[in-house]
Amino acid sequence: MGRIEEKLKEMGLALPTPPAKGGVYAPAKCFGDNLVYISGCGPSTDGTPITGKLGEAVTEEQGYLYARNSMLNVLAVLKREIGDLDRVKSAVKVTCFVASVPEFYNQPQVANGGTQLLIDLFGQEVGAPTRSAIGLSVLPGNMPVETEAIFEVE
Repeated sequence: MGRIEEKLKEMGLALPTPPAKGGVYAPAKCFGDNLVYISGCGPSTDGTPITGKLGEAVTEEQGYLYARNSMLNVLAVLKREIGDLDRVKSAVKVTCFVASVPEFYNQPQVANGGTQLLIDLFGQEVGAPTRSAIGLSVLPGNMPVETEAIFEVE
């Protein structure tokens, strides 16, 4: 177990089994000399559907945890692709999609659940990505949160 997975364990967290594909796409794609794109991952870490919209059936606090769990799934896919999360040189870009009612404006606070996890694991310099937090009317399967990311690896 590497350094990053030890940190997860200290935080009372663990990488889930990488989620199954939900369509016709690649869960991860290496490009350039050392970049890896991870396709969107939802918040379920055990295969149980999580549904609802922020500002309706899902609270901001729940959304924060769902964004964190989405990032755990992103990291699980990344580990499967590169073998060891200790190879991460930089979290380059994160996009967090938040299904929400039109009157909900705190998508960035929800997205903080995922990006804070990256900072806690990798430190500010490596873990703080550029980021977009985007509100949508619906996500696949009625998920409340979906996260995609690009990482630079050694």
